[in-house]
Amino acid sequence: MGLLSSSVSITRYKVNGEISGDLISTITEGLQKYSITDIDHVPVEKTSGWTSFENPYMPNFEKTSCIIGTYFVFSLRIDKKNIPAKIIKKFYIAEMTKKLAESDREHLSRNEKKTIKDNIISFLSLRIPAAPNIYDILWNYENYSLWFFSNQKAANEELETLFSKSFKLKLIRLFPYTMADLSKKLNDKDHDRLTTISPTKFMD
Repeated sequence: MGLLSSSVSITRYKVNGEISGDLISTITEGLQKYSITDIDHVPVEKTSGWTSFENPYMPNFEKTSCIIGTYFVFSLRIDKKNIPAKIIKKFYIAEMTKKLAESDREHLSRNEKKTIKDNIISFLSLRIPAAPNIYDILWNYENYSLWFFSNQKAANEELETLFSKSFKLKLIRLFPYTMADLSKKLNDKDHDRLTTISPTKFMD
């Protein structure tokens, strides 16, 4: 689900920190430096990076503007190769049987088995295309807010790590506790009380 979908899941963030230097140039450079790279023909199982909102499968931040008014609009793309376990098992047993016959042994060591399995996964990773998952981002740089169109834990963690690496800024996920903690209306006493509260169970 993305920005233009009929139904969406959204995680709200506060962007903590300031960008030194030219804002647009700095953000564009970060997007270019950490843009998604193709792994279809390399033995890698997963990769992530920024991509264009308009053309997520062919990212080009040099020719495509990601600015709409006071917003930066772009996407996080996570590509992952899902190799079925049964296919790995099929190749693994065939290779292990061949290895035993060549060495005239009844058993292989643990290291030999691991090496065979790792080689098979690398072999299959070169032949299986990666499935792309795209998550849209709406960043209002004037009020330090960001909307991420996903609630998936892995995707959110990927966003927070890559955002920090790309722009040297920290994302603070907004939910009732963090929103209260960031509130300027709370005095020191209320902030101290906030740190001691714990969730309430409404059902046993």
